[in-house]
Amino acid sequence: MPDVILSIDQGTTGTTAMLMDTACRVLARGYQEFPQIYPRPGWVEHDPQHIWESVEKAVSYALAKDPEAAKSLRAVGITNQRETAVMWDKNTGKPLYNAIVWQCRRTADKIADLKEKGLEPAFVDKTGLILDPYFSGTKFAWLLENAPGVREEAEAGRAAAGTVDSFLVYKLTGGVHVTDASNASRTLLMNLKTQAWDDELCGMLGVPRSILPEIVPCAQVYGTTKNVPGLPDGIPVCGMAGDQQAALFGQACFSPGEAKCTYGTGAFLLMNTGTEPVKSRNGLLTTVAWKTGDKTIYALEGSVFMAGAVVQWLRDGLGLIKAAPEVEALAGQVPDTGGVTLVPAFTGLGAPHWKPAARGLICGMTRGTTAAHIARAALEGIALQNVEILKAMEADSGKTLVSLKADGGAAANNLLMQMQANFLGRKIIRPQMLETTALGAAFLAGLGAGLFQNTGEIARVWQQDREFTPRMDEQEREEILTRWEKAVEMA
Repeated sequence: MPDVILSIDQGTTGTTAMLMDTACRVLARGYQEFPQIYPRPGWVEHDPQHIWESVEKAVSYALAKDPEAAKSLRAVGITNQRETAVMWDKNTGKPLYNAIVWQCRRTADKIADLKEKGLEPAFVDKTGLILDPYFSGTKFAWLLENAPGVREEAEAGRAAAGTVDSFLVYKLTGGVHVTDASNASRTLLMNLKTQAWDDELCGMLGVPRSILPEIVPCAQVYGTTKNVPGLPDGIPVCGMAGDQQAALFGQACFSPGEAKCTYGTGAFLLMNTGTEPVKSRNGLLTTVAWKTGDKTIYALEGSVFMAGAVVQWLRDGLGLIKAAPEVEALAGQVPDTGGVTLVPAFTGLGAPHWKPAARGLICGMTRGTTAAHIARAALEGIALQNVEILKAMEADSGKTLVSLKADGGAAANNLLMQMQANFLGRKIIRPQMLETTALGAAFLAGLGAGLFQNTGEIARVWQQDREFTPRMDEQEREEILTRWEKAVEMA
């Protein structure tokens, strides 16, 4: 039996566990959902115990499907929903309060107060992030200020804080308190250059360094499994990255200028910018992509709030399709949108605009407009949002994108991928395995366990499914982009 890696992909609504070998073959898979908690409008929570139980069940399902593979388990890797804040008792592992999820907007007033005091430039300069409730730092502050008993636990030295990766390592190893550099870079508390918790930023948010985990590389042995149901003791836990950084690693984007887009509910685009952080002038975030050994790779990141969610709206809101995959056939019934443009700003516009008050827009309709035209415009809207971000990445990095690697559920849509190639004027490359977040965690764990010696070995394992080359002339592309820009202004 070849060496096997367990990859744990802990997402917002559920956990996937995969057993993979070092040839990138999926041997078994398990999945378990868990409940979402909405205490009041704009607030989103998870019970950390539910998260952990979903991990236990997903892992046990995967192991039960291939008991032979389970005997050859050599490493455990973790990738996780980023920016979700957890606090627990460092002695017992018991959660002190529900986790505050990355989607939660409860700290909006705190963010407004920090901006009013003129503190945003310090955060942007040191962390590469803008001040927004999205990130974990103000969530930790909220827990310390508002959750019953949490401040007292912290002052008594009993509280541990971290993002989901940190909580899972603690549970898997029986008490190791660490976080990896990619997740730490999403907290508003880590200095990008020193890769250490920043005393000034911690002071501004009122978060004591004593409760924070040690920041470690994304590929090294953090500890070994201990008392995890179904898992043997002593398996190294040795790879870890936030979900979008893990996808960049899983796509083998190891050279500066290489980029990926994950087409999920939203779309997340990351570009490898090399060993120096690039400060954005175009509304993007600067983040740690990964750290291996003493070498840190940085990335530029841009997020589109609505990608696959637009297709869900066509299905559930308009009733144009019965199942998401039907959108490709419907949109394919017409050769173009007939002048229709759909800007999917249903929850505002993300990068590079950052306009939370923007709203969705359909324009250019006539009596001849059909459901097919609207479906096609919806797919175009997904692709055109990404073009804006990728052009901003090229401007910030000074690098010309040669190709874009695509993953996530909507990357299976051939029409969308061809549109993306046409509007971007670049090749789109789709891998055989679309679940690249889990693949990235497995690659990092393999590196941490010595199953891969370097990224060159990993790049040779990565496998392409299909390449989409641009099939649109420059004039038509410019007409579509100009029409899009006008529609975005209206939105």
